[in-house]
Amino acid sequence: MSRPTNSRKVSTPPKMIGYKPYGLQRCKTESIILNYDEFEGFKFINYDNLQQDEAAARMEISRPTFTRLYNNALKKIATAFVEGKSIEIVGGNVEFNDEWLRCMKCYKLIDGKKNHIRCINCKLYGQGELVNLIKPVVKDSK
Repeated sequence: MSRPTNSRKVSTPPKMIGYKPYGLQRCKTESIILNYDEFEGFKFINYDNLQQDEAAARMEISRPTFTRLYNNALKKIATAFVEGKSIEIVGGNVEFNDEWLRCMKCYKLIDGKKNHIRCINCKLYGQGELVNLIKPVVKDSK
């Protein structure tokens, strides 16, 4: 029996909920699931130009675990590109330092309910408008 995986630290969720191949209707493509931690690892290496050991430290995981996570992300992204599949970016075993919400109408990211204001083009405002992405884990202060 394998060990349970520890949750990975993710600073912010991605701005988008996925990608689809250009020129194809989404309903006609298969999807590949890319977890938040895989997205974060891919972003750290390819966008933020971090070394793997620094990226692993930011996510509070070991370097070998980060390498496996990053290689999984590369494999999924390559498969989506080559085979013309959509990419859905969803949860996974992650934790945020803050509460992150997304508007169900316009998909805008909001860092906590206290920072929520009505979107200019969003007619939906009030109860049931926001979906909590993943609740933050509060550590004991012992």
